[in-house]
Amino acid sequence: MRLPFCLNAISRLVLLAAATTASAQDIFVTPIPGVPFSGIVKVERSLTQPDGSIVNLKTMRDIGRDSRGRIRNESRALVPVSDIKPPQIVSIHLYDPQSRISTMLNPQVRTFWTQTVNHPPATVPPALLDASPTGDTLPQNEFTKKEDLGIRDIEGLPAHGVRETQTIRAESSGRDKEILITDEYWYSDDLRINLMIKHSDPRKGTVTMTVAQITRTEPDPALFEIPDGYRRVGTSQ
Repeated sequence: MRLPFCLNAISRLVLLAAATTASAQDIFVTPIPGVPFSGIVKVERSLTQPDGSIVNLKTMRDIGRDSRGRIRNESRALVPVSDIKPPQIVSIHLYDPQSRISTMLNPQVRTFWTQTVNHPPATVPPALLDASPTGDTLPQNEFTKKEDLGIRDIEGLPAHGVRETQTIRAESSGRDKEILITDEYWYSDDLRINLMIKHSDPRKGTVTMTVAQITRTEPDPALFEIPDGYRRVGTSQ
């Protein structure tokens, strides 16, 4: 019975990476001032195992941004869809665009470390192709198809959708037929974030991330500060 260990390892690798880097397949909270909000990201992930079986996982995490542009992004463990308890918090990422200080909190041992970033993050979600006005960054070729999905309502906000389909030929994929990889982004111009991301790769599985329970009021300022009782474990420049 090695599955629990595998799930834990996958959870930490995937979600810790999401907290420290801006992935095209993650909900990235842009550090822009004047547009405060809070919400949760619901994640549904299916992993295709080597034997062809599917493991269905889920998680959720809190996200937020205050009027100063400070952002907060939790990382929580991936758990089986049958779990009813809230997933364990793995880490919390804070970023202040004015000081350019990035802080990582470890709630399990109540420690933190900070880093001053050389280049501020982008003010639009990073992606191979996102649905924002500046998201046309992936070179098109004969194996890539881009579709405009129009506007739909997500959590009471208009969101612009784009779907990209990449075709991998059979001789390149090592399979007996071609593979279609799809990425879908639904961008909110009001919040300047992607409200939904869908990714599907038959070789690896699927993931859907959706922002829910959006509140467009000023979050508690304490959420963007290092809590009392946390011990510093490192600083880097």
